Amino acid sequence: MDKKHRQGLFAVFFANTFFGLNIPVTKALMADWMTPMGYTATRMIFGSIVFWALGTFLKSEKVEKKDLIIMLLGGLIGYLGTQFLFSQSLEYTSPVIFALLMALTPVIVLILSAIFLQEVIPFRKVIGICMSISGAALIILLGANKEANGSYNLLGIFFALFCVVAYSIYLVITRKVSIKYQPVTIAKWMFLISAVVAMPLGISEFQSQKIYTVETTGLAISLLVFALLFSSVLAFFLMPYALKRLEASTVSIFMNWQPIVASILAIIVGQDNLTWDKPIAAILVLTGVYLVTKPKTTDYAEKKKIQLLPFRVIKRS
Repeated sequence: MDKKHRQGLFAVFFANTFFGLNIPVTKALMADWMTPMGYTATRMIFGSIVFWALGTFLKSEKVEKKDLIIMLLGGLIGYLGTQFLFSQSLEYTSPVIFALLMALTPVIVLILSAIFLQEVIPFRKVIGICMSISGAALIILLGANKEANGSYNLLGIFFALFCVVAYSIYLVITRKVSIKYQPVTIAKWMFLISAVVAMPLGISEFQSQKIYTVETTGLAISLLVFALLFSSVLAFFLMPYALKRLEASTVSIFMNWQPIVASILAIIVGQDNLTWDKPIAAILVLTGVYLVTKPKTTDYAEKKKIQLLPFRVIKRS
């Protein structure tokens, strides 16, 4: 394993660890200290300030008008929409259930790509889609039988599903601009539009956020700092860093680490209990995601063959 590959593995591992830890962290903030909109507005405003500040130290990229429209739309759907649904879901449901449903993202992306980009879905991936959907159906059906105020509240589950769909749409529509521009350029425009839209809604709620009053505690501030610095900023640097050093399929497989981290921490701190249905749902969802993201052996062999050729392969225009 060469140095760049090792660096990429470390980057994608820690990025997904931060994302996973942020799920129970957000659950704790929603329970006692912040509202979903107040939390979302705080993250969007903070992210906008940080990435625009970083942009002043980097070479400015000229963004085409059509690409800027995609970035702004992506910010509204993938940043503002996803983060609001994320925090809204965790106000009702448990971190474990939310994390398992978010693991469906590669599956939903594949379905959307087949519908809108006319990509062909191999039979193996069809099996993976069916397994993942079966796991999600188990979560939903059991959630519907729980009490309204229980950790499996059906409303929270539906918010989580909407969050998965919104994030998947964001990944599909921003695929080309993500390759074309630097991560900071994309992040600063997406955070900016999200902050502009969230600010009028969030500022009116800031005074009612318990975390911004004298009642706040060091623990509450620490949780918010983690959400802002690690999951809102640092992870956005680590993921592009990893994508430049690893195959996309390898990076996507590491998304399965998020529900494991979130589940372990949530159970340790008492936010959820380990019941019989969660391991079964996890096996169905994660196995399905693995089948969807696993590259063909022939594709890998062909790539290795090309890499071993003693001459440079020139791609035809």
